[in-house]
Amino acid sequence: MSLNLLLMSSVSSLVLLGLLILACLAFIALIVWQHRQGRDLRYELEQLDKLKENNIESEFVLRAMHLSTWHLDPKTMTMTFDSDFRDRTGWVAPLGDDTHFKKLEQQIAPQDAARVGKAMLDLCEGHIENYHVEYRVPIPNSDKYFWEESYATIVERDVEGKPTSIVGTTMRIDDRKQMEEALIEARNHAEESDRLKSAFIANISHEIRTPLNAIVGFTSILPDITDDAERRALLDLIHENTQKLLRIIDDVVNISRIESGQDQVVLSCFELNMTLTEIIDNARQDLKPGVEVNTQFGCDHLMVTTDFNRLSEILKHLLSNAMKFTQQGTITVGYEKPSDRRVSIWVRDTGRGIAEEDQKRVFERFFKVDEFVPGAGLGLSICHTMAYSLGGTVTVDSHLGKGSTFTLNIPHTVNS
Repeated sequence: MSLNLLLMSSVSSLVLLGLLILACLAFIALIVWQHRQGRDLRYELEQLDKLKENNIESEFVLRAMHLSTWHLDPKTMTMTFDSDFRDRTGWVAPLGDDTHFKKLEQQIAPQDAARVGKAMLDLCEGHIENYHVEYRVPIPNSDKYFWEESYATIVERDVEGKPTSIVGTTMRIDDRKQMEEALIEARNHAEESDRLKSAFIANISHEIRTPLNAIVGFTSILPDITDDAERRALLDLIHENTQKLLRIIDDVVNISRIESGQDQVVLSCFELNMTLTEIIDNARQDLKPGVEVNTQFGCDHLMVTTDFNRLSEILKHLLSNAMKFTQQGTITVGYEKPSDRRVSIWVRDTGRGIAEEDQKRVFERFFKVDEFVPGAGLGLSICHTMAYSLGGTVTVDSHLGKGSTFTLNIPHTVNS
């Protein structure tokens, strides 16, 4: 009896010990499980924080670059915009979610719409891997437009290899297009300047050589001429060609001094009518037969304060230019009565006139309307630069076959 009790007590102890051990193991397993769960939770929280940071960074990049991101379903051709940070200046009607691509295509300029639509169709059919287009979007109620650039690529395909998901971005590129246009314009201007300089060298060589050959040739035969009348005629020709050579050299020197900034404005007060009359009288000897020079002054006397030499140089060039292109008719030099403390002096001729497309360039250096007419192509450029230095402008109004009017507008009194 006592032995049975002892055995039962031992078994009970062993059972309790086993249960205790199981409880300890279960407790340890629970602790381990909780630890792992906590670690996994911390990892997920860290990943979530990183995802939030990445989203914030991504949104910041999209916002900084003025980008929009979108998805497109190739089967239905519907677009869903995920984010849109594009510049809204001159914006067209906004596109919502699940917008058919045709709606976007309708907002694109007609000259670009077909090209953009074909590129997107090729991408949706899997003919190309990437989509990259630039296109114009007209601004409503305006004749202006803005530029956009879109990229897209296939991100998922079905078992047959056909696209099932497309992701893309779109951004405004007006600034870049303006820079491209400015660079193209600068390149064209540089090329044109280079061409004009080459033409100038060729022209100036010819212009200098022509009077120089006459001077050298006539001078070499002068000792052999005994007839006084013939000698006088040769001397007149030598003098005429010497004056032509001096004018060419003066033009080159003037443009060089203007470029270097060495030519300073020197103010003086003088009577305008007398100055214009003197300039006209000195130029009459170069008039072609059948051409008359008239005057039309707005005042009997007019005192102006400006740079006498620069004003005289401008008017000499304008008058010389009119005489050069007028074969028959009249040249009129005059001015309007001063108003708003400014005076407009004009030289009007009945010559051949200037084409409208050339009127914008006649004041450029080395530009010549007619390459066969003598001249270095510097006169009107000098006029334009000198007028600017006097606080004025030189403009042209011309019609082919009817003549031209060059107008110099300067302050009545130029301040120092």
